[in-house]
Amino acid sequence: MSTILDKIAAIEAEMARTQKNKATAGHLGLLKARLAKLRRELITPKGGGGGTGEGFDVAKTGDARIGFVGFPSVGKSTLLSTLAGVYSEVAAYEFTTLTTVPGCIKYKGAKIQLLDLPGIIEGAKDGKGRGRQVIAVARTCSLIFIVLDVLKPLQHKRLIEHELEGFGLRLNKSPPNIVFRKKDKGGVNLQTLVINFYM
Repeated sequence: MSTILDKIAAIEAEMARTQKNKATAGHLGLLKARLAKLRRELITPKGGGGGTGEGFDVAKTGDARIGFVGFPSVGKSTLLSTLAGVYSEVAAYEFTTLTTVPGCIKYKGAKIQLLDLPGIIEGAKDGKGRGRQVIAVARTCSLIFIVLDVLKPLQHKRLIEHELEGFGLRLNKSPPNIVFRKKDKGGVNLQTLVINFYM
């Protein structure tokens, strides 16, 4: 981590020393690209060897997609097995489900895909426990079921909502009102009617 910060500082110092003119524009562009790459790496570090591993996302099928989100060992896999008849490993220890397990049901003629997502932990929006990958799959869902353990306090629901909203998911809120009007000249005018929304 500190070596990345050192590299960033060195590039910023070199950019400050370099004169800005036509002859150095290409060099400055390369430095800016390297700086952006290092900053991205600082936010999401590269995985160390060992291949790519299994991804969380699965091919989207059907008319809608429902994701089961919750803490580990709350019954997401049992719910999927019961509803869709798909085998999803269930055990007495946490983090039994390590990848997304898809299932499918039909309801009133509609084919609905169910996704058993790995459990998320507090701090998932910041990348703890591969939480970013899990929440990224949840973003692709039409509906999110927050699965809770009845023996745990209701505070767990608020924690999960906080993690999802921290990643940009708008839970139980209508989409923002966005209006585009074509102008006679000068391009497109964007008018938003909601103050805080995520694009």
